[in-house]
Amino acid sequence: MTAAGGAAPLFILSFRHRDELIAMVERAGWQPIAARRTDNAESRFISCGASVAVIDARGALEEGRDAARLLADPVEANASALLVLLSRNDSDALDAFHDAGATHFLVSPFTEHQCLQAIHYAHRHAERVGGRRPLRRDDGGQREAGASWRWQPGSKTVELSPALAREAGLGEDQGRRISLMDLFRRLDADGRKAARVAVARLLATGQSTAFAHTDSEIDGLRFAHHVRVDREGQGIVGRTEAISNRDGSDTASRDSLTGVRSGRAARDWMREQLGSASAAQPALVLLLLAVSRFDTINAAFGRPTGDAVLQATARRIERIVDADGQRCLVARLAGAEFAILLAAPTSLKEGRFLAGQLIEAIGRPFMSGDHVITLGSRVGIVGSMADDDPASLLRRASAALAEAKSAESGPIHVLDADSAIDSKLGDQLEIDLRKALDKDEIEILFQPQVSVTDGRIVGVEALARWRHADFGELGAATLFSVAERSDYLVQLSDHVQRKAVAAAAAWPQTLSSVRLAVNITAADIAQPDFANLFLAMIDASGFDRSRLTVEMTESGLIEDLSAAADLLAQLRAGGLRVAIDDFGTGYSSLAYLKALPLDYLKIDKRLCEDITGSPRDQIVVRSVIDMARSLGLEVIAEGVESEAQLALLAREGCALYQGFLCSPPIDAKALTALIDH
Repeated sequence: MTAAGGAAPLFILSFRHRDELIAMVERAGWQPIAARRTDNAESRFISCGASVAVIDARGALEEGRDAARLLADPVEANASALLVLLSRNDSDALDAFHDAGATHFLVSPFTEHQCLQAIHYAHRHAERVGGRRPLRRDDGGQREAGASWRWQPGSKTVELSPALAREAGLGEDQGRRISLMDLFRRLDADGRKAARVAVARLLATGQSTAFAHTDSEIDGLRFAHHVRVDREGQGIVGRTEAISNRDGSDTASRDSLTGVRSGRAARDWMREQLGSASAAQPALVLLLLAVSRFDTINAAFGRPTGDAVLQATARRIERIVDADGQRCLVARLAGAEFAILLAAPTSLKEGRFLAGQLIEAIGRPFMSGDHVITLGSRVGIVGSMADDDPASLLRRASAALAEAKSAESGPIHVLDADSAIDSKLGDQLEIDLRKALDKDEIEILFQPQVSVTDGRIVGVEALARWRHADFGELGAATLFSVAERSDYLVQLSDHVQRKAVAAAAAWPQTLSSVRLAVNITAADIAQPDFANLFLAMIDASGFDRSRLTVEMTESGLIEDLSAAADLLAQLRAGGLRVAIDDFGTGYSSLAYLKALPLDYLKIDKRLCEDITGSPRDQIVVRSVIDMARSLGLEVIAEGVESEAQLALLAREGCALYQGFLCSPPIDAKALTALIDH
């Protein structure tokens, strides 16, 4: 599995396994920015431009938890993903990592493929939330990683990127090349030694490595260099990042570009307000403002113009907010996102009014040199709750901002208390589901599929059930909805498929003629070589391929009909039968029935519920059945609950049905007893 979009940067913080993770992700095409310590982890993550941060907490649980707390806010502000790797014995710490801001997790032991797949899904999550990130290119059209350098072994000069030349105070024009000796003079003694050792190791092994040094000419600024062999295998490329502040604590509390408060200062301020003795609620209101189209400004006019516009944006925000650091505070979290904080006494209504003023102010044209630039902005607004900390407050604000970005109703979205509670419950369900998968707590039940003509049970559909400690029994719809929201759809689908097939393989002789139907999803289709892996799984279980049906919903087909057709053809060629599920849910198309290799068509239960209603409803069902029969498909009606429904389906020529009229979903023991009876 290769990195989406080419050699995308990937931030890795691993306390025990850094080098092996670097080698693994490089083989997959990622560009790792890796560290063993948490020093300045926030700024390092932001500066590298990665959409995914990986914290490897295996064998270092406390360090990993501290790192998650440090990275949670910049991850939220950048609409990124935070993947945590845990030892199996530490899986009980999932709640703590979720509270600290983790969005994804993987528990060892895991294979290289599984780890890369987890990174891939975390990256896809970040793309969904924040949009695909454009690749940055230098003047020669080659992808560059911001502050970077290139050296050809044997050469006496080093080529610096414009960003690194600016950072080193060399200017952008004369700084593109620098003498190797001049460059080494800027390194302290330990840094020169570390650089020689790292380059020698890289040339000897070809494996990426890193070194750090202090720049004696810029107030002791410290840099880290992540070095690798270039794609041609002839030169050495270094990606550079500043890993310490230049001066005192006041600088640390200020954003170096815009002069407003830093993300860390904002979190400290939130923590102070939330911990105050005042009983006023909310203790504070947070506005998370994102400047729209800012990447386009950088691409069109260059970074200096983009920086100038960002500075002017900060000045406009400050003039509207009149921040004094006591009741109001403005901070730049990362990129083109700002936090505006209002302390009690305040309200969501006040926050919404202020958001309108900010959007209007930022919407006025900016002048930068000869350029007239127009920007837009979106704002997510939340109020603090009784048990909030800065991480949870920022997490909800990011969700509100994501809604503002995707909604057509306007550029402002307020996440009120009821919505926040729903969101919090959803977050808890996501964590609980991951635990349930890890502990094998998802059950498989079977709902009979019955012959309309003679009442014989000829097959069953496997359905997932989760008996949640707090919410009771949760069905497949809830399970898969939660899994999709947390990017664990593939894992849940694979878990249910394997468990259902293994259970059917162990059925007694009484059930030897009963068919099994399992569901596959759009996420399954997207997996490389899914058909062969799925067939191999069936064979390994000992279950007869000819007794298995795969069912796929219309919504899954919509995403890529061609890919679905190819996959289903492979499965059918492998001896399986194929059904289209929930036909009639709103996107029904004859194109599906013509293009797909099908054996069954399952009528959605909502159509079956209506069949005893008006003559028009009966005509619709009759038309679907006639169309399917003319194409040689057997029809299965879902959700049949009454004899009247069954009689009408029989009259229209429906072959099979499933529903509570025969039985609810039941376990294998009850299924055996039902057939014996």
